[in-house]
Amino acid sequence: MKIGILTSGGDCPGLNAVIRGAVLKGIKVHGHEFVGFRDGWRGVVEGDIVDLPRQMVRGISKQGGTILGTSRTNPFEANGGPEVITAHMGRLGIDALIAIGGEGTLAAARRLTDAGLKIVGVPKTVDNDLDATDYTFGFDTAVQIATEAIDRLRTTGESHHRCMIAEVMGRHVGWIALHAGMATGAHAILIPEQKTSIDQVATWVLEAHERGRAPLVVVAEGFVPDHADSPHSERGLDAFGRPRLGGIADQLAPALEARTGIETRATVLGHIQRGGVPTSFDRVLATRLGMAAIDSVVDARWGTMVSLNGTEIVHVPFESALGNLKTVPQHRYDEARILFG
Repeated sequence: MKIGILTSGGDCPGLNAVIRGAVLKGIKVHGHEFVGFRDGWRGVVEGDIVDLPRQMVRGISKQGGTILGTSRTNPFEANGGPEVITAHMGRLGIDALIAIGGEGTLAAARRLTDAGLKIVGVPKTVDNDLDATDYTFGFDTAVQIATEAIDRLRTTGESHHRCMIAEVMGRHVGWIALHAGMATGAHAILIPEQKTSIDQVATWVLEAHERGRAPLVVVAEGFVPDHADSPHSERGLDAFGRPRLGGIADQLAPALEARTGIETRATVLGHIQRGGVPTSFDRVLATRLGMAAIDSVVDARWGTMVSLNGTEIVHVPFESALGNLKTVPQHRYDEARILFG
């Protein structure tokens, strides 16, 4: 069998480990042949491939990014669609696809599967917001990167007696903010699931300052203050029609400084959270998911994705992954909130 692999959407630590796990198991156990589509769905729509022999994946599990490249191409636009993709697969002799990506990628994979293509999925999101898996690879790395960066910001804040605001990723959910905030001892953690007033944040900041601390606020990019209706976005829409978020920390800084009188600085961590080498946890999880994806192909489990349930890898339908976001539950936020101020 000849299998095509693609990585789509935002890059993520651990993508290369998934590719390696799939290729090694597919070749060693089943004798499959592999090709990679360049730049995600763009490569699928255009039939742009590169061979993936065993030597191509040697030692790549520790590398960040993706050796195949990625994009946010919508496969149903730009002269794409099921008929075009099916024609390319037939011409290239490709029997099945492994799509590695997040919500947008898996939604497209489900539509293409419904149209008759043979596709299995591997969940990828640093936000850890897919409901059908306990953890996604890349999340642990993103939290570690954010924690290290915030630790550095904190020393600057303490030296200058400033309030420091660190903005981390988290479009719809606050898992990265929650974990990184708890790890760094933040005095306030602001997440999309919890609407909070600026006055309340200012109270937490002042409480910390009055104890002689340099206040630290960690905010997810998708946080919506209670006076606003939607997340801060000033950069238009992505290829799937979603607002490009970022910059809420820059909005909060002057508002908090005006209310508290404390010099306040904002830092947006942005894409740095996606970069660099994956943690050991993410390397292992990604490798296991890649190997399990081959089991999905061998068993013809089209329209499903591999998933982490406790410590075991299972197979779930795309619908389970796309039905609901895995949000931060109230009890987890209440647990962290005890530490605020």
